[in-house]
Amino acid sequence: MAGEAIKLIVGLGNPGTEYARTRHNAGFQFVDELARRFGTSFRSEARHRGELARARIGAVDVWLLKPMGYMNHSGDAVQSVATFYKIEVQSIVVAYDDLDFPAGVVRLKQGGGAAGHNGMRDVIAQMGDAFWRLRIGIGHPGDRSLVLDYVLGRPPAPEAQLIQDTLVAAADSVPVLIAEGGQAAMMRLHTRDGAAPLAN
Repeated sequence: MAGEAIKLIVGLGNPGTEYARTRHNAGFQFVDELARRFGTSFRSEARHRGELARARIGAVDVWLLKPMGYMNHSGDAVQSVATFYKIEVQSIVVAYDDLDFPAGVVRLKQGGGAAGHNGMRDVIAQMGDAFWRLRIGIGHPGDRSLVLDYVLGRPPAPEAQLIQDTLVAAADSVPVLIAEGGQAAMMRLHTRDGAAPLAN
């Protein structure tokens, strides 16, 4: 089975210690996990308005990116890196927190909308929507008026562990995505919690 030509993996989040380990920074935590796993480290790249690392995953070199312009301006860094390194949008994975899934669930898909996520909205506005998305479930507070404080809050320990478990599982799926393709990676991820693969 043919793999996907993944060249750039982006984690969405907000810079600064006050946002570290918050639900909204699940994307940052994911690329941090990849960097740790594949023995690389991030460096500040002012021209790209982000932190960038290069990782060898399987037989390919992949850029890891944390945009540093705050969530609403995530697309600036993605566009800058993609343009500079001539990376096509189909070769990009964007990882982010998703209110639609409970903590402990993670989903991979290609294409689609922003579903109310400001970081995703900005990336789509600048890049189009044909990139891969890794949707990391963080749950929902149950009331829309509580969402802002909820996503910018730090989860309690049991919930944080569920999210961490999904980050590990998602990191496990990246070499599969690159070597075997999207269907194999989706099957690996979407069946880990006993659920059938989802289309959305």
